[in-house]
Formats: sequence, C-alpha cells, structure tokens
Amino acid sequence: MHVTSFYPVLMVNNVAASAAFYQQHFNFIPLFVADWYVHLQHREQVDFNLALLDGEHPTVPASHRGRAAGMLINFEVEDAAAEYERLQAAGLPIRLPLRDEAFGQRHFITEDPNGVLIDVITPIAPSAEFAEQYRSA
Repeated sequence: MHVTSFYPVLMVNNVAASAAFYQQHFNFIPLFVADWYVHLQHREQVDFNLALLDGEHPTVPASHRGRAAGMLINFEVEDAAAEYERLQAAGLPIRLPLRDEAFGQRHFITEDPNGVLIDVITPIAPSAEFAEQYRSA
C-alpha cells in the first residue's frame, strides 16, 4: 500500500468549538470547514493535519457513533516547559503536571473540549535503564 497522507480524525460533539481550540492553542489553520467536519493543518508544519468530525454524522457507522474515547494525542515540541506555562496561563486544564520521565520525556498532559488528552512532550536523555530499549531506525 502506498500511503499519500495520514492524520487522525477525532469524533467530537462540537466541531466548531474543537476547531477553535486547536487553532487558538496549537497553531492549526482550517483547510476545509463544514458544520459537521473541519480539516486542520498546522500553520508551520504542513504535513501535520488533524480533522474533526461530528460523531453523530451519517458517515460514521451507527454502531460507532459518539465521540473520541481512549484517545491521547502527542505533540512533540522544542520546549515542553514553555508550552506548559503558556497553556496553563491560557486556562487549559492540566491533567498531569510537567514532569521528567526516566524513559526520556519531559511532558505534561492537558485536555481538549471533548476530553481528548493532549500530551505535550520534549524528548530528553533517558535513564541508563531505558536507554538500552531504544532502537535506531
């Protein structure tokens, strides 16, 4: 299979509010806007896309209609500590405070309006215990 694009589509309750959230806090811009679907692209990284779909839309199989669940989105950034301060000051809920992990991450977790968790990460050197688990590509 030759994949030409890959991006998550979150089933949400309020497409407009979700689109505004990702535009305001994570630097996305809309490429397509309808009341039931918005396709977003990162302003600086054009290969980074995110779509938002009304979870009750008829294109979603009836057995799976609803909203995103069990979802965690990772944003890898240059400075998680700076983003933590920025998003905390903006009033976003902090579900896991900024901390360093032995497996090689400085990160924190916030939440979007639909309950989707957003893990904001900066890679750091892992402990010796975890360093041996990394594989080169």
